[in-house]
Amino acid sequence: MSTPNILIRPMNENDPIYFSSEECAQGWHASTDKLNERLRHEKDGRCITFVAEADGVGAGYVSLYHQPACGPFAGKQIPEIVDFNVLQKFQRQGIGSRLMDACEEAASRVCDRVCLGVGLHAGYGSAQRMYAKRGYIPDGSGVWYGDHVCEPYTACENDDDLVLYLSKVLKHD
Repeated sequence: MSTPNILIRPMNENDPIYFSSEECAQGWHASTDKLNERLRHEKDGRCITFVAEADGVGAGYVSLYHQPACGPFAGKQIPEIVDFNVLQKFQRQGIGSRLMDACEEAASRVCDRVCLGVGLHAGYGSAQRMYAKRGYIPDGSGVWYGDHVCEPYTACENDDDLVLYLSKVLKHD
């Protein structure tokens, strides 16, 4: 398999329909609502959403929020990477790394750190490994569920709301 020509660009009005259709086709729970919200948040100045194209075809997307709304980094002026997704047929081709590079570069213009939350079930395994390889470390607040710290010995469900928050230092003094 040859390495695709990868272009990183801003999300446009056609992307929500395209990506939700592609995500549904691969068995993910998807709708245009989430991506339309990203476009609204970008227009409001709350985030930047990057799309990766591989040889001219939409392959993945990610958003960088300027200020996290919840979690351990809320109110700390540390940008947060949100909703990192690469379609399955485009995984393991360097597309995710290029999307992360774009987020980290944009975050480095305003802060020396960037943060994110990653799900804990096996569906997030590839992302978990990639974040570790890129130098992201747990923030130490423990596991979160539904935007709250999951207290020790509390029952929770291993779904998309069970997350661990990580951060990475982008530049050193």
